[in-house]
Amino acid sequence: MTMRTRTLGTTGPQVSALGLGCMGMSGMYGETDRAESIATIHAALEAGVTLLDTGDFYGMGHNELLINEALRTAPPALRENALLSVKFGAQRGPDGEWLGYDARPAAVKTWAAYSLQRLGVDHIDVYRPARLDPNVPIEETVGAIAELVEKGYVRHIGLSEVGADTIRRAAATAPIADLQIEYALISRGPEREILPTLRELGIAVTAYGVLSRGLISGHVAAGHGFAATDFRAHSPRFQGDNLQHNLTLVESLRKIAEQKGVSVAQIAIAWVMSRGDDIVPLVGAKTRERLGEALGAVDVTLDAADLAAVEAAVPADAAAGERYAPAQMAMLDSER
Repeated sequence: MTMRTRTLGTTGPQVSALGLGCMGMSGMYGETDRAESIATIHAALEAGVTLLDTGDFYGMGHNELLINEALRTAPPALRENALLSVKFGAQRGPDGEWLGYDARPAAVKTWAAYSLQRLGVDHIDVYRPARLDPNVPIEETVGAIAELVEKGYVRHIGLSEVGADTIRRAAATAPIADLQIEYALISRGPEREILPTLRELGIAVTAYGVLSRGLISGHVAAGHGFAATDFRAHSPRFQGDNLQHNLTLVESLRKIAEQKGVSVAQIAIAWVMSRGDDIVPLVGAKTRERLGEALGAVDVTLDAADLAAVEAAVPADAAAGERYAPAQMAMLDSER
């Protein structure tokens, strides 16, 4: 595996061609192991991964403190190469309930102060609202982040799960490096309007959910149970007939992967990478084993015949079920 680099838009930093999404290390997908999580972050840095993605609401600070520990215990040269992408604004109760979003200018600066402290850094490389706050114009939210950029607390501004109109308004307020959005073989909504808008404006994509929360990783089987605290226990794509249908797509993809001598996860990640040099997939590996598999995708080349076969096996809009439960779908500006 030879790690390559990509640039986050026309104004953003150069990052590894594959990023590490750290959310799963803080309990969103079942049990976690702190020592293994830290070892996985170290292994990613050693492999040349520079982009670490987190959110201040992942475990309500747990994830940021975990990254802090991982960076403090990493070799200095690797620690200095790490770039931190942080989402903010999601409000949750002690029981984990999602309560809404707060992206008022004063809140933006407060969230940043807490994140800087928990991460143990003097700046955040890319700072972004997790969702559009329906009560706050995006110009006000982005303007507040721009003030943090001016003061050196933030280097670049990002967005997350917003639609084309919001992207244009944000970009007219301050330079935007990237949009973080779910993009995968079975989550191709951004192709309709969002990707063309981003490319027109010179904004990159950091794509999360490239394995659809493990659904198209090749490691989920029919009858697989999830704990009540696991996101997938409530995800429409993992329920009943939807799961059966979606796993049929995975088996079609498996045949192509086997012909190329790679895993299902690797071909799914490689497909996202093939969509353009302005797209950086985030892999949510929480163990070194899964990280190693994901890293192997960097050297997988898909030619025209491969891409045609993948498209035939998993056509656009082939998935059964929405990517979030109805209440969370309603919060997505990107889906309006």
